[in-house]
Amino acid sequence: MPTIVVTGGGAGIGLAVARICAARGDRVAVLDIDGPSARASGAALAVQCDVSDESSVQRAFAAVLDRLGAADGVFANAAIDAGGFLHDLPFETWKRVLDTNLTGVYLTCKHALGQMLEAGKGGSIVCTSSPAASVGFAAGAAGAYSAAKGGVSALVRALAVDYAKHGIRVNAVVPGATETRLMWANVPPDAVPEMRRRICQEVPLGRLANPEEPARAVAWLLSDESSYVTGSHLVCDGGILAKASISV
Repeated sequence: MPTIVVTGGGAGIGLAVARICAARGDRVAVLDIDGPSARASGAALAVQCDVSDESSVQRAFAAVLDRLGAADGVFANAAIDAGGFLHDLPFETWKRVLDTNLTGVYLTCKHALGQMLEAGKGGSIVCTSSPAASVGFAAGAAGAYSAAKGGVSALVRALAVDYAKHGIRVNAVVPGATETRLMWANVPPDAVPEMRRRICQEVPLGRLANPEEPARAVAWLLSDESSYVTGSHLVCDGGILAKASISV
């Protein structure tokens, strides 16, 4: 019975992954900065964890090892989105986004890899990237978020090469517009319905994803069914990256 660790597992895609993995019989640990949300996930182990704080991540993985055994699979998913154009983006905002979205992935991978190497059984790590790692968002004001996700994509490729010889696979999932709280983090509540309508017009499949849709892609990457897949980016974006930006 594999042990799966999900960061940012208290809501959205992370929660959907935790539930899919639990339903197929995995032992699941949910790590989330929001302790009550982590506990509400119903996972075998819930840990309040700030992925930007190494001591917090270290304690969380120690709890996983003690309660569930060494991690076999890890979904490094915790992220925030604080927008703003770079010329007036406060340094504190830039640092908070990079600390959570990139350093948080580094710390999660660091402690997951240490545990996997010690156990000597191989494993699978999946990191959440974004279309923003490859293209600029049309709405703009996503410089910090884009930089962090670009870093995640580069890190995934490097780690895949570094740890392949240990039987550890490292991949990324690239979700598109998904109906989660993070999706609307920078949108005023009264503007959400109109923004949702516009996005649905722009996505080739004509709708936002449900969290369970990219979650199924993650669950596959965490399973032995993807045993020869590493260093890849599994795009689950409704066709966003396939679409030219001009209407001709």
